[in-house]
Amino acid sequence: MRKTRNLRIAVQRSGRLSESSVGLLRRCDVGFDNGLGKLRSTARDFPLEIFFLRDDDIPRYIEDGVADVGIVGENILEESGSNTDIVERLGFGKCRLSIAVPRGDAYTSLADLAGKRIATSYPNILGRHLCQHNVEAEIHTISGSVEIAPGIGLTDAVCDLVSSGSTLLTNGLTEVETVMMSEAVLVRRRELDAELEAIFASLLFRIRAVGAAARNKYILLNAPNEKLAEVVKLLPGIKSPTVMPLAEAGWSSVHSVIGAADHWNIVERLKAAGAEGILVLSIDQMIG
Repeated sequence: MRKTRNLRIAVQRSGRLSESSVGLLRRCDVGFDNGLGKLRSTARDFPLEIFFLRDDDIPRYIEDGVADVGIVGENILEESGSNTDIVERLGFGKCRLSIAVPRGDAYTSLADLAGKRIATSYPNILGRHLCQHNVEAEIHTISGSVEIAPGIGLTDAVCDLVSSGSTLLTNGLTEVETVMMSEAVLVRRRELDAELEAIFASLLFRIRAVGAAARNKYILLNAPNEKLAEVVKLLPGIKSPTVMPLAEAGWSSVHSVIGAADHWNIVERLKAAGAEGILVLSIDQMIG
């Protein structure tokens, strides 16, 4: 019997997306060893081989056919100009690529940077952005510690990834222009044979189930029957809530799924409507 081939996925070895990428695969019930310094691992219970790479290298590995799919920052994908396709936005590693200037410098628009020097690790993205706005500036490509450049007199501004903005603040910089928004994305090479396509479809099914679960909560509550219609109206669920009578006459148990982003607001409204014994639980996977 011919052995099943493995789909090859590239994830970040260390850095912003590493822990979340590995965590996503584990929540998909893909078991593997990623011990310290390990660059390659084979899953125990799914036909998947995992490569642990530098984020910058992932698009090229996929484009060259060394890996079949990968999890990478959208900013890296855009900077590389890769032909790989984005299949799914994964909802973690969210940040923005922004221009920042020294605190106190006058800034009204991108035109203020004409003729100025800008330090960045993303010269291609920045160059396109400046070109789109007809601004000519001198781009200095730096592969790390970009924020220090204005402070040592190397450049007049920076263009770098921003999450909380604390690093900019620490280095005396103010964010003035967002160039692009970014998050972790699942990408693939365009041509997979039928066998690998089937494995990828199975992996994508699991990833989407985990993503749907992260966006929702499971809620259980008790409600007096005279308040049931009002409570149910607050809980649309996937189709409609599940309602079951309790042993105590005049009461029902209600089960449903609610959006995670707004669940506190919904819980408060349910409590006000007469619901009691409210339990809100996380979901591992959610399959529609």
